[in-house]
Amino acid sequence: PYASFERGTNEMHNGIVRRFIPKGKSINDYKEEDIEFIESWMNSLPRKILNYKTPEELFDDQLDLIYAS
Repeated sequence: PYASFERGTNEMHNGIVRRFIPKGKSINDYKEEDIEFIESWMNSLPRKILNYKTPEELFDDQLDLIYAS
């Protein structure tokens, strides 16, 4: 995919980040704690593409599968 409309999920996630960090603003202007908050908030947000589960839930499920072996 070369155009932004061909990368829908990627563009949606960029939009979520832009709620906190406006376009044109350097990420270096933010404290590490601010970035960690954004990361945590995004990973606990249910996503339609993930069948309304959170990335955090799915990651934990995968870790459970790995460590159950």
